Amino acid sequence: MRKTLVYAVPVVVVYGILVGGLFAAMLQPPAKFGRIMSRLPSVTFFLFPFEPMWLMARKGNLKVGDMAPDLALKTADRSAEVSLSSFRGRQPVALVFGSHT
Repeated sequence: MRKTLVYAVPVVVVYGILVGGLFAAMLQPPAKFGRIMSRLPSVTFFLFPFEPMWLMARKGNLKVGDMAPDLALKTADRSAEVSLSSFRGRQPVALVFGSHT
């Protein structure tokens, strides 16, 4: 029993440090987090509770009915920049992220 603890405790401590480091990386801006993740092996997704940590790190604090934070995006042809606040009170806006094909 004592021999098991001698090996198990350091393994649990190292695992906890690695989980904490990964969670700290998830709190970084997306570009920095992407650079960090590009260096990690794909087995990382299986060894650590990636999805629950990601959902906790990126949950935000918006509630239903809150005003959306302002953001600015380039138009599809990249000729202009449009801000979300420019539509406030005028018309509904639907934002689609990702592929819709």
